[in-house]
Amino acid sequence: MINETKLDAQTRMEKSVEALKNQLAKIRTGRAHPSLLDTIYVEYYGANTPLNQVANVVAEDARTLAITVFDRELAPKVEKAIMSSDLGLNPMSAGTVIRVPLPPLTEERRKDLVKIVRAEAEQGRVAVRNIRRDANSDLKALLKDKEISEDEERRGQDDIQKLTDSAVKDIDLVLEAKEKELMEV
Repeated sequence: MINETKLDAQTRMEKSVEALKNQLAKIRTGRAHPSLLDTIYVEYYGANTPLNQVANVVAEDARTLAITVFDRELAPKVEKAIMSSDLGLNPMSAGTVIRVPLPPLTEERRKDLVKIVRAEAEQGRVAVRNIRRDANSDLKALLKDKEISEDEERRGQDDIQKLTDSAVKDIDLVLEAKEKELMEV
């Protein structure tokens, strides 16, 4: 029973850290990276399809993404999808190849992005703490139902706290790496 609770908490905490990594990958640094366009969907034969399934996205150089569309008729739709996204990018089309230049970030914009990144990291920490709270309440319920002893509950809570500390440390490392990446000129 206790092991199931700990395993569930650990799995959920790992998912929270992964979700934070995915969120931060969307935040643009000055460098071109194909994952920047992972959130863009294109209407393809009546279905919203991820961009990476209808085109090949590569970093041409440090400041340019090149998108090679598989279907020539789809190029204008891809271009429109990128323009209408909230990424603030302005694609340039040349047949089936669409180039997306990334404008350099100003110092002020970098600082704003660092604030956003820190807020995302704090949301990740809150999610981890909520998972800890849920796991501890599960342990309390097991104790109340007399399925475990008080010592087992205390040990379980200590283990869950260790998992929480580990997850928060992972979040801090991800945050530190992203901040460093953002502040590089």
